[in-house]
Amino acid sequence: MATVTMEQLTKVYPNGHVGVEDLTIDISDGELLVLVGPSGCGKSTALRMVAGLEDITSGTLAIGEETVNDLPPRERDVAMVFQNYALYPHMSVARNMGFALRLAGVPRKQIDKRVREAASILELDGFLNRRPAQLSGGQRQRVAMGRAIVREPSVFLMDEPLSNLDAKLRVQMRAEISKLQERLKTTTIYVTHDQVEAMTMGDRVAVMRDGHLQQIATPEDLYEFPDNLFVSTFIGSPAMNLVEGTLEVVDGEIDLVLGDQRFRLPDTTERRRPALHKAAGRRLAVGIRPEILDDATVRGGSPWPHAGPLRGLIELREALGSETVLHLQVDVQPAMAATVDDEAGEVLQARASGGGTTIVAKVDARSRAQEGENVELMLDLERIHFFDIDSGLAIRDRD
Repeated sequence: MATVTMEQLTKVYPNGHVGVEDLTIDISDGELLVLVGPSGCGKSTALRMVAGLEDITSGTLAIGEETVNDLPPRERDVAMVFQNYALYPHMSVARNMGFALRLAGVPRKQIDKRVREAASILELDGFLNRRPAQLSGGQRQRVAMGRAIVREPSVFLMDEPLSNLDAKLRVQMRAEISKLQERLKTTTIYVTHDQVEAMTMGDRVAVMRDGHLQQIATPEDLYEFPDNLFVSTFIGSPAMNLVEGTLEVVDGEIDLVLGDQRFRLPDTTERRRPALHKAAGRRLAVGIRPEILDDATVRGGSPWPHAGPLRGLIELREALGSETVLHLQVDVQPAMAATVDDEAGEVLQARASGGGTTIVAKVDARSRAQEGENVELMLDLERIHFFDIDSGLAIRDRD
């Protein structure tokens, strides 16, 4: 096992395109770090630089105590699991798993021992004599992982290993990979574009955009304390609602104004986030996650100690069994900032209509609110996010 240190890693291609710029991340021994972001954000390029499959234009890459910028892939003590499995179709499972060891000149008995041990861990014992074409997608992915495990590397590198599997199998396999990594304690860098994968698997998650690191944090902190609008809209499903609003200081207290609606922020919010006073009077992007809205009529009152009623017209009701999703037309302007995730930006644009915007709410499944009704949903005032609409940065006190 080993640490991985990326210090100002940069990749510039011959045509001048910058794939990754000034990427600095310290990955602890035994940590599972997930690189996540939209297509073309540089996450796979960063992984390939660690693997030695992409030259490093500038910066320093160290595995353990050794700088490896100029080492060929075979000397870096890493093992990579690819998106397309990269299995040899004419070889058995056992031979696929042990192939790299044979090339390295490892004795036959030791190869057999390592392959059997890996097969036992991955529940492939009964498949060692089969060929890849005789396996399911999930089994082929296990073989690809087994090939990495038998090498006993210092670092696992996984490049979207589950993207070719169906949704049900992806859920199963991501749990298996997490348990496997916890058992082996091998430092792992995992690349995905799926934010659910990232949030459920990573000890920490690094969000990238256009070759730049946006934020690196635990899944919980990434969700609760996004550094900017891009992270806030990329993480979370459905995406965070973003509307324009202002803060006003009234008799020493802070009011949030959304269109013609006004909310008094609780004292707890002011004490925890004194920077909000400095933002008073500025044009802000106000972030409201769907799950901080609820139908108070179901519970006989608000589920939160500090909540205020948000009025709107229900345009669409989606009953999902465990919860109900309401699309609420509210008389407030959407926050159309250039710094949000591109896909989320399209969603926000679609939500804007008739001078107002549609806010998505995930409410209790017992809600009987119907399409065409004017309702009041309770908004948890302690969990609202505030961003500068021009810079996209979160408004909060920073160290």
